[in-house]
Amino acid sequence: MATADDVDDIHAMLFEIARTTGCEDKFKSTPADLARDGFGPNPAFEALIAHNDDTAVALCLYFPSYSTFRGKAGIYIQDLFVAPEYRGGGFARHLIAQVASHARSQGRHYIRLSVDADNIIGQRFYARIGMHHAEDEKIHVLDGDAFNTLIDA
Repeated sequence: MATADDVDDIHAMLFEIARTTGCEDKFKSTPADLARDGFGPNPAFEALIAHNDDTAVALCLYFPSYSTFRGKAGIYIQDLFVAPEYRGGGFARHLIAQVASHARSQGRHYIRLSVDADNIIGQRFYARIGMHHAEDEKIHVLDGDAFNTLIDA
């Protein structure tokens, strides 16, 4: 399990996700944000980090979820990253398996995540480990000015 000492590594891997997906300009998170929100008194997320020797090479950041249709608790994986030179080495599968084991030990029954529409390699990986695409769902986001306008209207 990641600790506050891992914040710089977590931030670096998250920034790499943003950079490689062309979203570098949208990436606003800071190490201080991650420390506050992940390792403070009411953590909003947990994370697992895989290392090669002393180098952080993979990350899985997740948080609790609940499905009213299933009537069961689960986990939502927000971010999964493996450094390019370590891809294909089993790190992603291992991290997701650890998250699943942790989830099951907490009485949780499923994992959800979203994947970038252009990330075909990621989509194939998720299918190989048994995940399926939810054809009947689309993700909607309320943030920024729209978030504040809804509140203030």
